[in-house]
Amino acid sequence: MDFELGDLCPDRTETSKPLQSDMMGMTSSEHSNGTHSLDFPCPSSKSTTSGMHTSISEIYKDKTLRPSRRSMPCLAQSQTHPQNLNKLSLHQPSQTQPQTKSAEPSSVNISCEKDGGKDAYIDESEQGNYDSRTDQSLLIKKTLNRPKLEGRTVSLEDNNPTAPSGLFFRDGKKRIDYILVYKKSSLQVEKRCTFEKNLRAEGLMLEKEPSLTNSDIMFVKIHVPWETLCKYADQLNIRMAFRKKCYFTDWKSKSMGRFQRNLRQLKSWLPRNPMKLDKEALPDLEETDCYTAPFSRARMHHFTINNKETFFSNSTRSRIVHHMLQRTKYEDGKSKMGINRLLGNGTYEAAFPPHEGSYKSRHPIKTHGAQNHRHLLYERWARWGMWYKYQPLDLIRRYFGEKIGLYFAWLGWYTGMLIPAALVGLFVFLYGLFTMDSSQVSKEICDANDTVMCPMCERNCSFWKLSDSCVYAKVTHLFDNGGTVFFAIFMAIWATVFLEFWKRRRAELTYDWDLIDWEEEEEELRPQFEAKYSKMERVNPITGKPEPFQPFTDKLSRLMVSVSGIFLMISLVLTAVFAVVVYRLVAKEQFASFEWEFVKKNWQFATSGTGVCINFMIIMSLNVVYEKVAYLLTNLEHPRTESEWENSFALKMFLFQFVNLNSSIFYIAFFLGRFAGRPGKYNKLFERWRLEECHPSGCLIDLCMQMGIIMVLKQIWNNFMELGYPLLQNWWSRRKIKKGSPRQSMENKGFLQQWDEDWNLLPMNPHGLVDEYLEMVLQFGFTTIFVAAFPLAPLLALLNNIIEIRLDAYKFVTQWRRPMPARATDIGIWYGILEGIGVLAVITNAFVIAITSDYIPRFVYAFKYGPCVDQGYRHEKCLRGYVNSSLSWFNMAELGNGNSGYCRYRDYRAPPWGSPPYDFTLQFWHVLAARLAFIIVFEHLVFGIKSFIAYLIPDMPKDLCDRMRREKYLVQEMMYEAELEHLQKERKKNGKRYHHEWP
Repeated sequence: MDFELGDLCPDRTETSKPLQSDMMGMTSSEHSNGTHSLDFPCPSSKSTTSGMHTSISEIYKDKTLRPSRRSMPCLAQSQTHPQNLNKLSLHQPSQTQPQTKSAEPSSVNISCEKDGGKDAYIDESEQGNYDSRTDQSLLIKKTLNRPKLEGRTVSLEDNNPTAPSGLFFRDGKKRIDYILVYKKSSLQVEKRCTFEKNLRAEGLMLEKEPSLTNSDIMFVKIHVPWETLCKYADQLNIRMAFRKKCYFTDWKSKSMGRFQRNLRQLKSWLPRNPMKLDKEALPDLEETDCYTAPFSRARMHHFTINNKETFFSNSTRSRIVHHMLQRTKYEDGKSKMGINRLLGNGTYEAAFPPHEGSYKSRHPIKTHGAQNHRHLLYERWARWGMWYKYQPLDLIRRYFGEKIGLYFAWLGWYTGMLIPAALVGLFVFLYGLFTMDSSQVSKEICDANDTVMCPMCERNCSFWKLSDSCVYAKVTHLFDNGGTVFFAIFMAIWATVFLEFWKRRRAELTYDWDLIDWEEEEEELRPQFEAKYSKMERVNPITGKPEPFQPFTDKLSRLMVSVSGIFLMISLVLTAVFAVVVYRLVAKEQFASFEWEFVKKNWQFATSGTGVCINFMIIMSLNVVYEKVAYLLTNLEHPRTESEWENSFALKMFLFQFVNLNSSIFYIAFFLGRFAGRPGKYNKLFERWRLEECHPSGCLIDLCMQMGIIMVLKQIWNNFMELGYPLLQNWWSRRKIKKGSPRQSMENKGFLQQWDEDWNLLPMNPHGLVDEYLEMVLQFGFTTIFVAAFPLAPLLALLNNIIEIRLDAYKFVTQWRRPMPARATDIGIWYGILEGIGVLAVITNAFVIAITSDYIPRFVYAFKYGPCVDQGYRHEKCLRGYVNSSLSWFNMAELGNGNSGYCRYRDYRAPPWGSPPYDFTLQFWHVLAARLAFIIVFEHLVFGIKSFIAYLIPDMPKDLCDRMRREKYLVQEMMYEAELEHLQKERKKNGKRYHHEWP
């Protein structure tokens, strides 16, 4: 998708003709005031006089461009239809189709009236030639009533098996762009009829069809005529292709032509990359290079319109219909508008664009080609056998829209960047595995058969030998070894590189998908915001037009209520964590006295494991509550645009779930065992339960267990809810259909219309892609924030994401209704959240290494107290005696239970015979100072490296910037020449005098 600086030729062979003297009376003063813009230029706005004598054809003789692939199709033959799409008559109706309608569209109105308690309907397509306003007085009063079609349970395709199935109106010509679904038993008949009449008044064509599977369901098929498409494309500034690009060889390519030919020949000898998609298997990925500009009906001659049916893509047509549905009234009053309100009050059951046919075929795709885009996506993207292939992003974008395309582009980029992180994490883990037996600390713990440890709980725990925790010490070494610090620094740098290079990738995608100027042109107000603040208006400083306005005091008060709700829910999370802490304190006493010897011996593992599982169940239960609260608080704020609504909702969901997911991990990492006290003077919760203390090997193993169990269980649960739940729901829907109407199911087996099939699928999540992004962003937090304690997190994330990509693809293609193809230029607020996680990861990893792990105590001992004090830290032998120095002495006689002698516990305190006894030793203060110093040095070092790397990597590639500026200039030139050529033809056609010079 590369695109380099250069020139291109117009889509014609002759050179530009000289400017004519009779071109709208342009004067030389008007020439000097012209500016270059991507908007359509008037002939009177051309730039300097020298520019008048330099045609665009002369520009092509200069520098040239290397081809770049732009996704917008420019010619009919470059439309993205699979090879045998014509076999399904997507463009032409079948010759055997019975012609029930005349060729000309008729202006016939559908009457909606009460008929015996039910609303009568007429199964006719029609188009009302009404005023575009939606006032009731403007609707046509006369209606042409025709007899109701009764018992229509068999489609017209029964007589014509070759007719398109569910993609067109019954005349086989008008493409279905949107589907509305309602129940005939619904009481909202008046609202529905008014809404549909106003839709026809706006220029849409409607046709009704009863469901074959449910007698109470009625479908309203919507078609957008060409005139209506042009009207709204002009209003929405939709960018369309108007001239195809031609490229010549760059002068740099001439000088390096031999080298490039040799390199190309060398590449041809190398084995083909198995991850690349075969272009022959994906005809939709053909290169289509076109210039685009905002569509204008006044200058329609600029655009290449070879086929009106394919000029606007299916996603563009659906987007236009959705825009109209959002702004059409159903009652008098400014707030009585929009399909969302009608869906909320039960007037309609659903509204969605139809899929383009079945995703399965009886014939193999290699021999017969793809039947439709959905079939092509399934075979080349959504199948599990394609897990190792690159994603066809252009095809995803064309079918589902830019917003979903950007999500899968980001997910694929994130998954690819996880590969080096997973390899380095695996290397650190294997290093700990291979050095586990040679570790000096593990050896000392395993050989400490004579070291008696103090009881770790009050009533049911007894004295124990330090060697009993040999396995515990070896497992801890897997995650707490010499590679921990290196891996933490590496992951901090990795997060920065991932985000910086994603910005470059996003810039390339927005350019290739023609989204550079979209945000400024087409960000629209939400209908709910317009309805709420319609009485308060102010002039938009950009457009100069009045628009609804939310006063600052109202916005502040709603924001304060929302923030209060957020803090309330976060306090609920902390309460749940506190409950889990209490459970751990109570459970350790019970497990320590368990009858089963295995559990009694490993009561710490049992306490931690059951605590994690209970915590996970609480997390998943609270997530359901958080989603509803976040939705309520976001609607209470009344965001101005859809992007603001999504960003606000996403931020709340992230805050809720991040605190919910990580609060227990923060407790174990930074609080567990820090306030336990010492033998004879332990701190107790509510003066009853003794606080937990860390194992002699440290608390890092508890943190690893907490992270590993929650991460694995959450990924399994998410994958089940994303795929297993929709599969079960769709299976149950099909089962109910078969049980409810066995005769119809037998008659229509394998012959269900597309709208019926889509209706039986699950709708896309009402929050859009928020849940998809949220899952991945929380996983990114697991991968980076506590990665020093769990180096296998990137590997688990990589394995999950390989499955996640195909799982999401399968879900979008086969299990969900087709979502509205929305547009977007980036991933929204998620990028800022990812940057915040990257900063938090540096801080938490510094604290994990300094406080949770034993890296700093071992370091201090080796350089200050060990056998290598004056020699420097060289070998594991420098840690000889470390375990003994990290344990303090306690006189068991002080407990008053008849025991005598001394036991050991983990701390840096003076012995009972010291003065004063049990006071902190000098080694404790050395370790504390080293921990604080490490945190400061680590944070400053890593933040400095991150900032330097971010500075070195520009957000947009330089060649892309040059391309954009060059294209902007050439677009102006080509559009100006197209205007000249058009006016010259008009002059010749009218027989007026033709001048070769300016007057």
